[in-house]
Amino acid sequence: MLRFTLLWLLVFLFASISSSSARPAPYAMRISCGARQNIRTPPTYTRWYKDFAYTGGIPANATAPSHITPPLKTLRYFPLSEGPENCYIINRVPKGHYSVRIFFGLVEHEIDNEPLFEVSVEGTIIHSLKSGWSKNDEQVFAEALVFLLDGSVSICFHSTGHGDPTIISIEILQIDERAYYFGPEWGRGVILKTTSRLTCGTSKPKFDEDYSGDHWGGDRFWHPIRTFGKNADAPRSTESGIKKASTVPNFYPEALYQSAVVSTDSKPDLAYTMDVDPNKNYSIWLHFAEIDATITGAGKRVFDVLINGDTLFENVDVVGMSGDRYTALVLNTTVALSGRTLTITLHPKKGNHAILTAIEVFQVIVAESKTSPEEVRALQALKKSLGLPNRFGWNGDPCVPKEHPWSGADCHFDKSGGKWFIDGLGLDNQGLRGSLPNEISKLHHLQSINLSGNSIHGAIPSSLGAVTSLEILDLSYNFLNGSIPESLGKLTALRRLNLNGNSLSGRVPSALGGRLLNGASFNFTDNHGLCGIPGLPKCGPHLSASAKVGIAFAVFLSLVLLVICSICWWKRRQNILRAQQIAAASRSAPYAKSRTQSSHDIQMSRNPSRGRTASENGPSLLS
Repeated sequence: MLRFTLLWLLVFLFASISSSSARPAPYAMRISCGARQNIRTPPTYTRWYKDFAYTGGIPANATAPSHITPPLKTLRYFPLSEGPENCYIINRVPKGHYSVRIFFGLVEHEIDNEPLFEVSVEGTIIHSLKSGWSKNDEQVFAEALVFLLDGSVSICFHSTGHGDPTIISIEILQIDERAYYFGPEWGRGVILKTTSRLTCGTSKPKFDEDYSGDHWGGDRFWHPIRTFGKNADAPRSTESGIKKASTVPNFYPEALYQSAVVSTDSKPDLAYTMDVDPNKNYSIWLHFAEIDATITGAGKRVFDVLINGDTLFENVDVVGMSGDRYTALVLNTTVALSGRTLTITLHPKKGNHAILTAIEVFQVIVAESKTSPEEVRALQALKKSLGLPNRFGWNGDPCVPKEHPWSGADCHFDKSGGKWFIDGLGLDNQGLRGSLPNEISKLHHLQSINLSGNSIHGAIPSSLGAVTSLEILDLSYNFLNGSIPESLGKLTALRRLNLNGNSLSGRVPSALGGRLLNGASFNFTDNHGLCGIPGLPKCGPHLSASAKVGIAFAVFLSLVLLVICSICWWKRRQNILRAQQIAAASRSAPYAKSRTQSSHDIQMSRNPSRGRTASENGPSLLS
């Protein structure tokens, strides 16, 4: 009994330690664009979250361009009328390394209308759709491996004038922090864009989920390629287990290594060629497992690996390097390509045949530095306060991607700080309304502001005086009122100031007037209330706007008190007159009574009443 108890305790302790050290499930967010409710899709019953609360774009029924597209029925598209840039901003994303994947779609009944647009993640372009994408399984989605460090992710779609961006789904799947480490260049400032991912010797496309892969590897899609060409190779497959497959940090599914291609006697070299973008760096991952029953041990099959004719791996012996047959081996290299093609060649040196299981190719992209968050918030406040039209597309980051900056915002890169900032605003004659927010002063690097020819009202914010780098300020032909803030006199770099065509009043700050002597160009005309510098009326006793309000309030209060006092005096006078009348009536009461009695007696004496006197008819009413 004691032995059983001790054994049970040991088992329980081991289970407890194992469960406490077990790795938690990775973060996963899957969004069904345009959906009104959360759904699950077969065969794995993956959960997709609705995006019904998202206000951008237009939901519509979807046509899936490929059988690998998630079986979702809706999409969201972004007409140009809503702006050239539209974004999903997803918050509360834990810091980490992620696979971000976007599936594209076609609006139902418009399958011939194939839109072309660009996709960016965290301000970096990761994909540009090319004509014919809807007919190629590897082009119906974009995928990138990216580090997310600020608790959110922005995924933006940029119109290029060739149709409206249409999105079926978005997936944000956490992967291992060290996944796809390829060398010193790898890190948080680098994005790996998936160019191609092939599984060899099979005709069945599969995701990691189909392979029952570890979730920490992400749900990778493997495009099947049964052969590289006619008589170029022969497929191999096995049902035997594969060792060292699903290991840290990439967690490749074991079943991936159960198929392969082997070169033939007629074509001993095994070669695969694919299109790439020129002048880019590519990270190439080659997968092997010796599953050919004719190879019985190390040294039986040896080959070189060449990239575009250059030998990068010599004397590759899969059994010898992996340690055994039916054991996974992964080789990685990063190359700079100047041309538009990438050719991977396996050249046999011993055994006459080469073997290949899978290929992964990633484009190495240096992530764009983003704009200062403080300046982004300031621009968003300006957008809201001025009612900026949707056509401006102020979504995402104002300066990146560099190919798609915000219209009306000029950007400059600060090499020392490694961030973008805004140095100019050009929003003249855009029909803007509303008022200028105080947050505009948070754009510390502004050199020019042109908001002329709009319908902006309210006061000029005094906080503008904090933008010491400002050289040009044009607020002409709006409906601004109030006085010119004294703080504008502190803008020593200001050389052009146009405030003409508004309803400003009061004295022009003396510091601005003095600047005119130093060659600055200021225009204050068509403001009938301004005074104090040459070309404007002379100022009388000048009162500030607050003083004017105070005087107006005092006058109003005085009038109210005067009316109240007049009413009180009138009521008091009426009460006095009424009291005097009552007193007079009291003093004359006996006379009035006697007179009334006499009159009454006279009337009664004339009463015929059948010959009887008044006393005979009864007592008097006034006795």
